Amino acid sequence: MYIEYTMDPLTLPMDLQEDIPENHLVRVVNDAVNRLPMKIFTPAYPGGGQDS
Repeated sequence: MYIEYTMDPLTLPMDLQEDIPENHLVRVVNDAVNRLPMKIFTPAYPGGGQDS
């Protein structure tokens, strides 16, 4: 009936940006994606799934 899960903070670093160099291209891509309005993705999302 319940989904089992583990709340283990040690599986990933607390802040992933610490491992990314300052001048890495991924920072530019991340900034560009974060500036996109979320409403452009809504038509492509079919919905569904289950509550968390």
